[in-house]
Amino acid sequence: MTAAPGPLAPRDRAVILILLIATFVVILNETIMNVALPRLMGDLKVTAGTAQWLSTGFMLTMAVVIPVTGFLLQRLSTRAVFLTAMTLFSAGTLLAALSPGFVPLLLARIVQASGTAIMLPLLITTVLTLVPERTRGAVMGRVSIVISVAPAVGPTISGLILQSLSWRFMFLFVLPIALAVLVYGARMLRNVGTPRRLSLDVISVPLSALGFGGLVYALSRFGAGGLGDPAVSVPLLVGAAALAAFLWRQVVLGRPIPGHSGEPLLDLRAFRFPAFTLGVGLMVIAMMALFGGAILLPLYLQNLRGLSTLQTGLLLLPGGLLMGLLAPPVGRLYDRIGPRPLVLPGTVLMTLVLFGLGRIDAGTSIWMLLALHVTLSVGLALLFTPVFTSALGPLPPELYSHGSAILSTLQQVAGAAGTALLVTLMTGRAASLTAQGSLPVPAQVGGLHLAFTVSAVIAATSVVLALFLQRSPQPRHAADAVGAQAQSQPGN
Repeated sequence: MTAAPGPLAPRDRAVILILLIATFVVILNETIMNVALPRLMGDLKVTAGTAQWLSTGFMLTMAVVIPVTGFLLQRLSTRAVFLTAMTLFSAGTLLAALSPGFVPLLLARIVQASGTAIMLPLLITTVLTLVPERTRGAVMGRVSIVISVAPAVGPTISGLILQSLSWRFMFLFVLPIALAVLVYGARMLRNVGTPRRLSLDVISVPLSALGFGGLVYALSRFGAGGLGDPAVSVPLLVGAAALAAFLWRQVVLGRPIPGHSGEPLLDLRAFRFPAFTLGVGLMVIAMMALFGGAILLPLYLQNLRGLSTLQTGLLLLPGGLLMGLLAPPVGRLYDRIGPRPLVLPGTVLMTLVLFGLGRIDAGTSIWMLLALHVTLSVGLALLFTPVFTSALGPLPPELYSHGSAILSTLQQVAGAAGTALLVTLMTGRAASLTAQGSLPVPAQVGGLHLAFTVSAVIAATSVVLALFLQRSPQPRHAADAVGAQAQSQPGN
């Protein structure tokens, strides 16, 4: 393809900047609650299992809403989608801050999650539409800053707030930022592209909600009960059946067959592009390994090493910040050398660090743990931007929103699956060792060893997939022509 000459137009840069800030705020909120559950259990007088619904409900809502964004991003204007997302998020944040009890707080988190689910696909779709292929890596590097730094600073911020203030101030901290972004975006954001007249397939929506929602719920409960628990097996079976029916219907709707009306909620034609399929596989494997690891390491630091939530957040902060600092240069390198020279060493580093974490014990130096986490963050920085960019780059414009929604949905499912698998392995192994006469600490260490080692084995498969990565040619009509068309639309 012929790349567009010169840098992005100022109005295009403003659009991307607004969406970057908004996405940072909503992703920050996603992790800011993680260390607050013990405080909430005491203040709201609920059990750990009940309090966990504040995270499970958020994750479930994300899994249900994200598949719908592929349709929304084509049917509605950029402004309409942005204003809907940030209004929902801001309203949910205000309701959370004012919640008098657990149930209102849970409902507020669901409203928040509905807005959060829309923002990342909106940001990625807009970047793909506006940015030509030759400079896309650099811009996606900035997207990676948002994805990596926001989750890293969330626990640290909440730890600082909870040192001396009520949990309500976590939401009061986020609210003015969200409202400022909403007001600024309402004034400055312009529409990108032209909405299409699409009809929503009313059968696909409940099938998607049952399929992805049932799967994520079952996986999130797997560590507590296993397959023998009806609370796990029933939603797992219902989710699998609904997901199979949903996928079949998307394939049918993707064909021009007489008698079928409606558009696919997620257009699976994106999987006809080998680079997209390979990128999805890499992202799913990485998220399975790393979401589980993100749960295991804080458990180890707090339960076995006795660190406070604030100390845990501070220990994990440098890695997240480093990942953010590395994202822009990695994006520029991607534009020059393509994905494989970056992703291959990234997957190798990720695998080696997870194997290393599978050897830690109750006496491992804190500095060694910090070094392992920082090295893991370097591997992730080499992985995320190139995989996102190379996976979505070859798609034609009509599949941009569907491709970003598919990736975001499968990230949620893979994260839930990785967490369920590794936590189950850890607790099962610890219980087995305790039954054999081991003391509690060695038993927990043994459980961590097994979970981290399995995580490393999963990650090793991504090394093999990375060998097949290559820069895919951008469709001639996909970046520059669409960007030019968007800029020429009346009112833009």
